[in-house]
Amino acid sequence: MSRSHEPHRPFFPFGNPFRGILPKGSYLSPKLRALLNAFEETLAERLRKLERKTSEDLCSLPWMLLAMELLCETHNDVKSLITELELPVCDWDEKWIDVYLDNSVKLLDMCIAFSSELSRLNQAHLLLQCFLHNLDSGSSCQFVRARSSLDGWRQHITVKNPRLENSYSILENLQKILNLPKIKNSAKGKVLMRCMYGVKVMTLFICSIFATAFSGSPKYLLELNVPESFLWSQAFTDLQTNVTREVKNMFSSGRTTIVKEVEAVDTCVKKLYPMITDGVGPVETEEFKICTSDLGERARKFAQGLDILIKQVDGFFQILLSGRDALLCNLRASSAISDDPMRDNVEPQL
Repeated sequence: MSRSHEPHRPFFPFGNPFRGILPKGSYLSPKLRALLNAFEETLAERLRKLERKTSEDLCSLPWMLLAMELLCETHNDVKSLITELELPVCDWDEKWIDVYLDNSVKLLDMCIAFSSELSRLNQAHLLLQCFLHNLDSGSSCQFVRARSSLDGWRQHITVKNPRLENSYSILENLQKILNLPKIKNSAKGKVLMRCMYGVKVMTLFICSIFATAFSGSPKYLLELNVPESFLWSQAFTDLQTNVTREVKNMFSSGRTTIVKEVEAVDTCVKKLYPMITDGVGPVETEEFKICTSDLGERARKFAQGLDILIKQVDGFFQILLSGRDALLCNLRASSAISDDPMRDNVEPQL
């Protein structure tokens, strides 16, 4: 039976997936398409790299370090992309600029909260060092001082950092405005916004995991829905599914902290604490020596991980700050040129 008189049907039964890629009245040149694909494929690979480390190392300091390293690399890629697109700030839509500046302020505040918590954990590590030092001092008051140090650790770990409380509202606000803006008549603008959307998704997700790990509360855990039209969509969905499942399992098992190195140290402290009572402790027992040695090793790994992560979070802060400063400098330069009274009075050179 002939179908020549049937109405034309679109090839895609659920709508054209390229509608979100190609703005009306414009198209992506081979160069722009190559830039976009390269960025999205790189982002997908980074997400897969993080996902491969999730099952065993989730919320360990090395995992968090890797997440922050990959996030820094992705933000740096955006800077390079802007240069390669040859899209000067004077050609940016005002809404893009407003959103970028607003988001960057929120992320800087988030970094400050994370740095504050890392500094607090570093202070807790100093209490462990004091404990180990007192045991080695040979002083008659060693056990009194040692127990005091362990008391300090226990109190320090259980106290919540008030700066992290602000992270919840920041994450919530960033999630509300997480969308892919519609760009008209600018293929370069479309590429830039698609790439920045990917960066925002990755940033929001990783920051939510950090906030969840540091606060010890699942309320910070976000579940983001992203369109399937991106080359990194499946990689992100797989990562988010696995991370969310693992984190919820951690909390459901009754754990008060999900940062592995903190939990490892705290478990050791809980074994040692009853062994030291009123200044008299069983220093000569084999169990005490094993627990003390174990604590020293765990404290060492804890300190090493903290030191590197502190530097990486500060590096992310600097990337955000330098990007924001560069944008503001370009805006001021563009404004100075447009306001130059001699600009329209210069005769063209023949």
